[in-house]
Amino acid sequence: MKNSQIVWKNQKALKTGYTTGSCAAAAAKAATYMLLNREIISQISLMTPKGIMLYLDVEHIECRADSVSCAIRKESGDDPDVTNGVYVYAKVSRREQPGIQLDGGTGVGRVTKKGLEQTIGQAAINKVPRRMILEAVREQTESFGYQKGLSVVISIPEGISLAKKTFNPRLGIEGGISVLGTSGIVEPMSERALLDTIFLEMKMLRENGYQRCYVVPGNYGSDFLTDTLGFDGNKAVKCSNYIGETIDDAVRLGMKELLLIGHIGKVIKIAAGVMNTHSRQADCRMEVLAAHAAMAGIQTKAVQEIMEAVTTTDALDILHREGVVESVMESVMRRISFHLKNRSGDHLQVEAIMFSNEEGILGMTEHAGEVLERIAKGE
Repeated sequence: MKNSQIVWKNQKALKTGYTTGSCAAAAAKAATYMLLNREIISQISLMTPKGIMLYLDVEHIECRADSVSCAIRKESGDDPDVTNGVYVYAKVSRREQPGIQLDGGTGVGRVTKKGLEQTIGQAAINKVPRRMILEAVREQTESFGYQKGLSVVISIPEGISLAKKTFNPRLGIEGGISVLGTSGIVEPMSERALLDTIFLEMKMLRENGYQRCYVVPGNYGSDFLTDTLGFDGNKAVKCSNYIGETIDDAVRLGMKELLLIGHIGKVIKIAAGVMNTHSRQADCRMEVLAAHAAMAGIQTKAVQEIMEAVTTTDALDILHREGVVESVMESVMRRISFHLKNRSGDHLQVEAIMFSNEEGILGMTEHAGEVLERIAKGE
């Protein structure tokens, strides 16, 4: 039976999948059933929190006198998920003590820092998957009238290598990946998962005593922070294109100051009030540069050249030729400061540094240098 549905994203029909949490819960349910009923099964059903019933193939079954282990293969649909195709295992064992004991095995990370849903030392099995697993196992014990206890260990052997491709090391999760999912279903190109990760990164910093942090859209900003400016990248939150949401998270968490460090290709858009810098949302780079260049007094022909430029590097070359780079960058940074302040309100100070790979720092908001130093000192 088909487990995927069709959703529409950006005018395309895309298939849904199911989360590692659903796989873990289904594997645990199947292993419990086989342990208590002594019957091998090849498929198991699971109702997800989203209300979608899954029918999943049970694989890699190993039965012993007091334990059963089996696996469910992860299916991410059309979402570009690094865990697509991995096997999520559950080993369920009898124990004398009453209750269900849940833990993570090989490839499931361990929490090493405060700020996550689990305490330090616990397996990185998030709240909803944890509940799904326990409910699935409890359903089977009640069905068979089993009174003693069970031990459930979730393992994802490929998680050790996959962890390097995720945000987990930055979040303080070591030794593997997290068992995730809030709905049980993977929606293609889900923004929610990334926004949740951004929030968790900042929450982790806040709960470890930091009231200020750097914010970088991606690797360009991170590399510039560490390699060029010489500051600690561990105090940075990667926000991708979600500048506005990251500021909102900082206000919600009670942060005092943020310093945004980003490439001109993204940060320049903030000067027009654009807080989601993905090109699908808005691409006003040349409009911003052309408008500020016109205010600096260059001729109409040069303004038209900027409007027709393909990259910000090309546009900067024109500004250099016209001798207005400095004045344009000053007025651009003032507008960036205005829009950051408009988004952050009175309880959070947000400053910015804009750079290019070829020229280094192009502009800074008024108090960016002071905030840079305060973050570096851990104030």
